[in-house]
Amino acid sequence: MKPTLLILAAGMASRYGSMKQTDGFGPNGETIIDYSISDAIKAGFGKVVFIIKEEFLDNFKSIFEPKLAGKVETDYVFQTFDLQKYGIDKEIERAKPWGTGHAILEAKNQVHEPFCVINADDYYGYEAFKNMATFLTSEAAENKYSIVGYKIGNTLSENGSVSRGVCQTDDKGNMSEIDERTKVYSKNGGIVFEENDKEFPLDASTPVSMNFWGFTPHVFPTIEELFVEFVKNNENDPKAEFFIPLIADHLIKHNIATFKVIPTDAKWFGVTYKEDKPIVQASIDKLVSSGEYPNNLWN
Repeated sequence: MKPTLLILAAGMASRYGSMKQTDGFGPNGETIIDYSISDAIKAGFGKVVFIIKEEFLDNFKSIFEPKLAGKVETDYVFQTFDLQKYGIDKEIERAKPWGTGHAILEAKNQVHEPFCVINADDYYGYEAFKNMATFLTSEAAENKYSIVGYKIGNTLSENGSVSRGVCQTDDKGNMSEIDERTKVYSKNGGIVFEENDKEFPLDASTPVSMNFWGFTPHVFPTIEELFVEFVKNNENDPKAEFFIPLIADHLIKHNIATFKVIPTDAKWFGVTYKEDKPIVQASIDKLVSSGEYPNNLWN
């Protein structure tokens, strides 16, 4: 059974100022999602599921369906504010959806095979998709999940500090915990993170999470249980978000599942601010001129 790719694309792009998920970065207006899907198809994924807001549907279909027809199966999942389907008899006013963990949960009726989850606005590289596809087809089980661990030195921004989830691993290469480092940057040829106004060094090869996770459908009941609990505890906080690391943390700490940290040497890049666009375009131009991708991705 071929694995499925879930693309998290329901975010509002508030800092970027427009629909960055469908903004063009490649030589022929290719989006970052185009490169991810192309890599996923090449790596052996059989289906792509876009998790979006319902009002994005026509826009997404008009952009992606003509390119992907006959190449890969596609499906669409709406991330909504409806809590009734999870047995929560309440309407809670919020400006933003409930977060990345909730986004996965919304796909529970459409995903029946091992799957991975990525961000729509991040470039991950073919090697990461290949390694994840291998894991999902040969190792994944109801108690064996994974995360792609990028070397932190391959994920920094030229525009200042970044937040990164630093993965601690055990002697089997499984994640024991994720430590959120909110201020990581390059300094004097090395990498440091700041905490309480002090700087601490980080090795450039330290694995970090860039939100590239591998699961099987067995995870859905646990996610639902955790989400219902999360809503109960955070119904009065309109900014609280149910993130994927909360799920992973629960599964690891309760010995329900392990998360293999899949290493990659791929260089990650992403777009958060408008100022990032020329840097991302230059990075893609470089990949095209080195022959990693054709000039026209879908021709």
